[in-house]
Amino acid sequence: MKLPKTAYILLWFPKPSETFVFREVRNLQAMGLPLSIFTLYGRITRGLSQEMQAYHAGVERLGLPYLKTMLADLWSWRRRSPHPLRPGRGGSPWRRWGGLEKTGENLWAWLCAFRLARRFLDQKIEHIHAPWAGGPATAAWIASKLSGIPFSFTARAWDIYPPDGALAAKARDAAFIRVNTRRNINYLAEITGVNQNKIHLTYNGIETRFQNQAPVSMSEPIQLMSLGRFVGKKGYEYLIRAVKELTGSGLDFHLVLAGDGPLRGKLEQLADQLGLDRQISFPGFIPYDRVSELMNRADLFVVPSVVDASGDRDGIPNVIMEALLHGLPVIASEVSGIPELIENDHTGLLVPPGNTAALARAILQMANQRETAMAMADRGRARVLDMFDPKKNYQQVIDLFQQYTPHHPSG
Repeated sequence: MKLPKTAYILLWFPKPSETFVFREVRNLQAMGLPLSIFTLYGRITRGLSQEMQAYHAGVERLGLPYLKTMLADLWSWRRRSPHPLRPGRGGSPWRRWGGLEKTGENLWAWLCAFRLARRFLDQKIEHIHAPWAGGPATAAWIASKLSGIPFSFTARAWDIYPPDGALAAKARDAAFIRVNTRRNINYLAEITGVNQNKIHLTYNGIETRFQNQAPVSMSEPIQLMSLGRFVGKKGYEYLIRAVKELTGSGLDFHLVLAGDGPLRGKLEQLADQLGLDRQISFPGFIPYDRVSELMNRADLFVVPSVVDASGDRDGIPNVIMEALLHGLPVIASEVSGIPELIENDHTGLLVPPGNTAALARAILQMANQRETAMAMADRGRARVLDMFDPKKNYQQVIDLFQQYTPHHPSG
């Protein structure tokens, strides 16, 4: 069956920290979806995996060069319609977007939509999708208003916690909304007022090539590992304080805290102040194709997520799936969608977010009970292979595009 010509709108593509979006695009294209990529910003060249570097399919990027032709695009729509910015076409871009960064992102997205709408009509795009509910969904929303092409978006984590000032309107006008955690169905319905029937759960697909199992010897020094962006919601401060508590337990350990971000300096300073400079390593940002190398040297994987003061939080961090595919026992915080994968004492251990004592106890428990920890890891791996099967999950995404695109019924 002919699949709808679909446009994806992103801020950047490919982006090193968004391997799940890159994987989604590659899988959908491999499954035959005619998919075009448009980005609101320019190109990222640093930190890309080899697979990302080798991706040469066409990506149309706006970025700063768009400033040269922006007025021409606005004038073009002005000529088509005397009032292209009237409320019926999306209203004013001036609203409470939720912070300086989100404001800038959404205003730029709103302006980019005028170019995108023209390109979508030129290319006979039949469906517009934004893999994020923030700026990309704003651009998709306005481009849809201008062009008449239906749009949808995916709601994940930072882009809806807290929501921006147009989320309810975007949800109202979207053909459908995709979420990748069950928890976000009720949350989105409550904050936007849309019917839950409009919100569809489709988990991400995970790269299943990681079939090699880490040795997980649990011999001292126990090798602890965590990986992610150094931002507040990741809770790395609490992990550092938790391993400080372990220093009095008699357990010999070493923590690899891999990643980078705005809090890196503070985290390194905290480790130094607590006298943990020998017990904690900060290797920096790790490209995706080197993650397996680190995980194969680990015994336990720790995900100390918290709800940030801004309301930002994780969904289900993809590093949890990757750790379980490597056979690593996982300790994680009971935040957002994480309990959908990590079931306490069954597929891993859950601890209250921000509770350093509970985190330290969980590490000790797993370190001292290898057989039990490995059984949890095995069950966790089986759950990952079922919940995050790429063929099954991305077929569901294609089915949604068919169902909600005129003249492309699902089937």
